[in-house]
Amino acid sequence: MLAVSAFLAIGGAAANDTPDSKVCVDAAIDAIQKRYESVSDLRAAFVQTARSVVLSGQGRSGASTSSGTVVFAKPGKMRWSYEQPEPSLVVSDGAVLWIYDPVHAEAQRTSVTEGYLSGAAIQFLLGEGDMRRDFRITAVACTPGTGELELVPRVDAGYEKLRVLADLASGELRRTTIYDLLGNVTEVEFRDVRANQKPADSVFRFEPPDGVEVIDLDVR
Repeated sequence: MLAVSAFLAIGGAAANDTPDSKVCVDAAIDAIQKRYESVSDLRAAFVQTARSVVLSGQGRSGASTSSGTVVFAKPGKMRWSYEQPEPSLVVSDGAVLWIYDPVHAEAQRTSVTEGYLSGAAIQFLLGEGDMRRDFRITAVACTPGTGELELVPRVDAGYEKLRVLADLASGELRRTTIYDLLGNVTEVEFRDVRANQKPADSVFRFEPPDGVEVIDLDVR
């Protein structure tokens, strides 16, 4: 296992096919994997930027920004609470995924497959995945203290690739960027990350309020 200190000594950017790139990749994977295998849950503030190919092609901005808080917990639970620009909620207990839009009084319910923002892509956030097993990984950029990796899934998935920016001292992810199969890009920056807060199971359950239309998309 390559020591993080060896990576920190490199400095500068690393090309995808150089020996330094191999050091960058191995150090980043080891740090990230160790970090997220050691936690049972995570809580963070996030800023999400979504860029749409369709809107860009129509001459419109094609980008939208939202923010809020997110909670992850093993096994496969999550709660995305969007606060800006409009309130909304995405909740999963690991089996069923709810997407709640209070503005339009609508809640969509579906089974968890790839999941929201691609469940397969964030499995390693909770130590449930194996990065080397699940992805082909190359270095995008390396600096003293951080590494940015590109992860391409080894099997067919609902997205093309994933990029992650990690702090090498802690292994903590600062940013994830998902490129879907249509060319749309969703970037999420994490801030004020806290681990092992032991959220209650009720955090990951959702009961539609009275008067809310429930749309079953695919519950198995």
